[in-house]
Amino acid sequence: MTATAPLPKLEDSRIAIIGLGYVGLPLAVEFGKTRSVIGFDVDEDRIEALKNGRDATLEVNDRELAEARGLVFESDPDSLKNANCYIVTVPTPIDSSNRPDLTPLLRASKTVGSVLKRGDIVIYESTVYPGATEEECVPVLEHVSGLRHNEDFFTGYSPERINPGDKVHRLTTITKITSGSNSEVAAHIDALYSSIVTAGTYRASSIRVAEAAKVIENTQRDLNIALINELAIIFNKMGIDTDAVLQAAGTKWNFLPFRPGLVGGHCIGVDPYYLTHKAESLGYHPQLVLAGRRLNDGMGAYVAGQLVKEMIKHQIQVNGSKVLVMGLAFKENCPDLRNTRVVDVIEELKDYGVDVDVYDPWVNSNEAERQYGIRPISMPPENAYDGIVVAVSHQQFEDRGIDSIRALGRETHVLYDLKGIWRADQSDLRL
Repeated sequence: MTATAPLPKLEDSRIAIIGLGYVGLPLAVEFGKTRSVIGFDVDEDRIEALKNGRDATLEVNDRELAEARGLVFESDPDSLKNANCYIVTVPTPIDSSNRPDLTPLLRASKTVGSVLKRGDIVIYESTVYPGATEEECVPVLEHVSGLRHNEDFFTGYSPERINPGDKVHRLTTITKITSGSNSEVAAHIDALYSSIVTAGTYRASSIRVAEAAKVIENTQRDLNIALINELAIIFNKMGIDTDAVLQAAGTKWNFLPFRPGLVGGHCIGVDPYYLTHKAESLGYHPQLVLAGRRLNDGMGAYVAGQLVKEMIKHQIQVNGSKVLVMGLAFKENCPDLRNTRVVDVIEELKDYGVDVDVYDPWVNSNEAERQYGIRPISMPPENAYDGIVVAVSHQQFEDRGIDSIRALGRETHVLYDLKGIWRADQSDLRL
């Protein structure tokens, strides 16, 4: 009988981060401040930019990159052979049918499997449904490496909690959930993350518990926002200002401060589908979770419909009209375009025959065109639009002031302040 491989000493951990996006790069930088780290990504342009000290996601600044003296960037899989601890931080999106797409995760597992050695540890941070690490990833690692799980190599799961654009809640200041494939590995992984996370760690009882905790964090938020979105629809029909209602209700100590809006991004609009996929594979059809998803996924069409109705009230010819959508990123003050639901508003307006301009000073125009076929304009002209939708509350938009925003519209136009940046009496529509 083969003896179980020994774990490396914590101080001897040689870390490789697989995937250098919004999650992987901050992790690589923090570990790289105190130890040798390989930052690996298949995107050679991304690697070249990082070698030159530039992070397109803006999650890590130039100074932080320079401080990570132990971090090297690589796109050659052979470079991973020197590591003994692999942390996988690749995207886990959904497909056009809202089914989990594990392709990037399984490809990363194959890459790691090709260099896996006895005693190595593989930690996953990508969002998955409960059971995916052991049911989907481990078999790939075993098949490619020829090694046996929990005898030759070990695994763990530590869900990411990165909030793009947030300069307060960051990797080191957010409690980190950790877990491992056995108790010894779990303790090792927890100690590893404890070395960089000043907020502390929470060791889950199993990998499946850690996976489940991740998907319900964002499922809970999704459902709460869906409730407020539905209330906003009801209040709009009643002629009541939703924001005024929320401010009044918020005076109660235990009222949760959620606001209506478009629900996109890499987590809230995606994670619930991972949970419902697993539930349906077990013969249970989730009702509440999917109802919230349907409502939130329909908000783009609702917003476009509201704008069109208001334009008609102002006797503006909708077909052939020109509308400016301000903001394309999925949230304010960041360039992140992943799963942005602003595109739903744009596509719905186009179906009405509207000519749509999109303006967002944060996003990369080439990336917007690659992902969505939308080429944002460099600067909107004044006195040019029949309708204006302020879809994202970028600080630049707020700083311009309401008069400057209004000046972009023609003499008769409709301004939809989707994010409630200005007072109710300063815009024509609010959600």
